[in-house]
Amino acid sequence: MKKKTMVLLTWVLAFGAFASGCGSDNKTTGSSASSSSTGESSSADVASGASEKVYTDISELKDDYDIIIVGAGGAGMTAAIEAKEKGMNPVIFEKMPVAGGNTLKSSSGMNASETTFQKEEGIEDSNDKFYEETLEGGHGTNDKELLRYFVDNSAAAIDWLDSIDIKLNNLTITGGMSEKRTHRPEDGSAIGEYLVDGLFQNVKKNDIPLFVNADVTKINEKDGTVTGVSVTFNDETTKDITSKAVIVTTGGYGANSDIIEKYRPDLKGYVTTNQSGSTGDGIKMIEEVGGTTVDMDQIQIHPTVQQDKGVLIGEVVRGEGGILVSQEGTRFVNELDTRDKVSAAITALPEKSAYLIFDSGVKERAKAIEFYEQQGYVVEGKSIEALAEELDMPAENLEETLKTWNASVEAQDDTEFSRTTGMDNDLSKAPYYAIKIAPGIHYTMGGVKINKETQVLDKDGKAITGLYAAGEVTGGLHGENRIGGNSVGEIIVFGRQAGVQSAAFVEKEK
Repeated sequence: MKKKTMVLLTWVLAFGAFASGCGSDNKTTGSSASSSSTGESSSADVASGASEKVYTDISELKDDYDIIIVGAGGAGMTAAIEAKEKGMNPVIFEKMPVAGGNTLKSSSGMNASETTFQKEEGIEDSNDKFYEETLEGGHGTNDKELLRYFVDNSAAAIDWLDSIDIKLNNLTITGGMSEKRTHRPEDGSAIGEYLVDGLFQNVKKNDIPLFVNADVTKINEKDGTVTGVSVTFNDETTKDITSKAVIVTTGGYGANSDIIEKYRPDLKGYVTTNQSGSTGDGIKMIEEVGGTTVDMDQIQIHPTVQQDKGVLIGEVVRGEGGILVSQEGTRFVNELDTRDKVSAAITALPEKSAYLIFDSGVKERAKAIEFYEQQGYVVEGKSIEALAEELDMPAENLEETLKTWNASVEAQDDTEFSRTTGMDNDLSKAPYYAIKIAPGIHYTMGGVKINKETQVLDKDGKAITGLYAAGEVTGGLHGENRIGGNSVGEIIVFGRQAGVQSAAFVEKEK
């Protein structure tokens, strides 16, 4: 049975969209299904990972490590690489059968300001502008200490990635931003596959053990100091592994309907873009050792989600010039306003859905569209009229909408909805395309409270000794609304910080 499963998954992964997996020599594959504490991995999540890779074999497990990292997404792998660079002996435990987490699903890019690549293109940006626009996007509710650290260290994070052969030198723009500061791979493709592959390669090169099907169920502590974790492996064996520090990078709770409905009953029944492992396990474990949470009711709805499978249609499509139209073929919103405002505008339509319209020029610039096309989400029309017919939409309305939009691009003045970004190219290059979208649960801004050193804080604001966290498991950075492109920036900036700070703590304890 396992052999048949492996063959099937290998075939599926060959046609998947995003890459996953990693490891070093003498490893075991991570493609078998694994149950987690709250639910099983779906085949769709496994298939979202492209080519099959291998992971550290259970026979190589040790009883003690300097630093234990819980979760093998972008933040966890980044932390492990930095900790190893500082001379530590880290290990990564991942409960899912493949590594990558929600990072694999990232599409648009990574926000950063005052970067080398911006300067090469003559883009005049500043950390202060990035700070103010993110604060405005979060309605002024962001944790200002975390936000300041985030923006001030964003350019260094881009340079760090470049130094380990992960180059993000193709720039675009996302909603709520006034400058091109969203960095993506050179060919304009979705960042998730590229970033996960690059981090995996560095984990492998640095001989960092990465165990999959390794479900951490408890953070162990003694007298207020973290001492390690309890982890249950695929064979259902549970072991206590000791360490001097633990970094939790388990992601958010966007796939846990119980938690979602507890804090936001109004979101019951919404489709989610999250991979099935995003169930809030890390938050629960941290609370059990005294950690506190913040902003748990702040759950982001992404405006452009394909509803059948909950697949995010990345902001890059709008950033490269796409527009949104109603079933009547007319625009109804500034497409690159913040996600909460665009989502609300779509929900207010009679159909509570809309169409993302773009041309072949956008398709050429936004490589992620190739995946959407492979999945059958993209409708094509050789002309605007033909596309309208495919969508059962008044052709005269859609033609007038595109005529007006193209004139606005030429004049650089959107008199209808005051859009000012993503207007470098008009929509005049046939054929034309559409993707039907509606809002879906995308990101959980809430999570455990940390300081800028990534130390987990208790209810009194004191750091729990030896416990660190980074990425979507944490709360506060984004406030009430996250800006597109900031989540990837967060996992790298704070993943690095967690690796550095935990290593410094362990070194001091030796």
